[in-house]
Amino acid sequence: MTIFQVAYKNIVHQFSSSFLGALLSALGTTIFCLILLLSFQLNEQLTLNSKHIDLVIGAKGSPLQLILNSIYHVDYPTGNIPLEEALALTKSPLVKIAVPLSMGDNYQGYRIIGTDSSFFKLYGTTVAQGKWWSTDFEAVVGAEVAKEKHIRVGDKLVGAHGLTSSTDLHADHPYTVVGILEKNNSVADKLVLTDLSSVWHMHEEHHHHHEDESALSHDDDHDIHDLIALGNHGKEITSMLIQYKNPTAVAMFPRMVNQTTGMQAASPALESARLFSILGIGLDALKFLAVTLMLIAAISVFISLYNAFKSRKYELAIMRTMGAARLTLFGIMVIEGIYITVFGALAGIVLAHFIMYVISQVDNTEFITAWQFVKQEIWIVVAAVLLGFIAALLPAIKAYFTQISKILAEE
Repeated sequence: MTIFQVAYKNIVHQFSSSFLGALLSALGTTIFCLILLLSFQLNEQLTLNSKHIDLVIGAKGSPLQLILNSIYHVDYPTGNIPLEEALALTKSPLVKIAVPLSMGDNYQGYRIIGTDSSFFKLYGTTVAQGKWWSTDFEAVVGAEVAKEKHIRVGDKLVGAHGLTSSTDLHADHPYTVVGILEKNNSVADKLVLTDLSSVWHMHEEHHHHHEDESALSHDDDHDIHDLIALGNHGKEITSMLIQYKNPTAVAMFPRMVNQTTGMQAASPALESARLFSILGIGLDALKFLAVTLMLIAAISVFISLYNAFKSRKYELAIMRTMGAARLTLFGIMVIEGIYITVFGALAGIVLAHFIMYVISQVDNTEFITAWQFVKQEIWIVVAAVLLGFIAALLPAIKAYFTQISKILAEE
């Protein structure tokens, strides 16, 4: 029988105390692993959705709110800005791509966004089924929207006024689905996209005539600059996504917007860092709790093994008389400690991923990938091995220096 088998049998023999150590180790690992996975996947999703966006221009208000609304579509707009004034900024030699966004409606919880062809260039999206829109009240839907709502090309969608309302319907102006986007794991998967003029028409009074707001055809590769030639006086949009042409714009362009216009410029990089600093306070507290639980687990393992050593001194002495080396006894105790903490850590990792799966199913949270493993989880197992070794070290040393004659004489 190997020392690994002996260690395993000893753990089974003292199951109750071993289970307590493994349970505490599992709880600590679960909390720590959940924080790790949520932080990693949230950061990954934030980076994916904002990696090509250098600046967001919108109405005065909270810059973080502007970023959350315009890039991640999880908050309310800070207000509207004049399209004419926003278009003037796009003429700057510092601007490479400018994407207008106009919002205010939703389809069963998914936001309806008015934009133009530059949106698809910015996010690198392609149509998997159907085509791009070519006239008013045609829409292209994201992959997740199509999947969750069972939408097909040719279906009619009736939007509701507001970003969350489902009662104030625009039944007189349904959208015709002409395309479904290829899934690319960005925010585009969760949007219903149409042209700006559709959104404007939707909110105009019935007696207002549609004059010079012709739709922008993606097939003809129209973009923001096509709007300049149209009669856009008095028209408003929610925000404008900006991609810089060169790095010098980082210092100059936001200052120009904030100081010379009635709008505000918000940096996704700065606001995302601010968001993580806010979240970090709560995450640090949870990390402290997780580390505390793992340390308590190590103490529990130590007490368990120390008590086991005292109760098994005679057995260890017999093993020594039968030829077992000192290092064999030392190894058995150490392996027991490592077994308990590693088993707890592995159980905690599995439990953390299962909880992630439950969250993703209950909340329908697309950015959470339940069974995505990250390399940092390996270090959690390594830490568990180290804790098990440290917890078992003193009992193992005691076992190593077992005095056969003294123990047998006591018996």
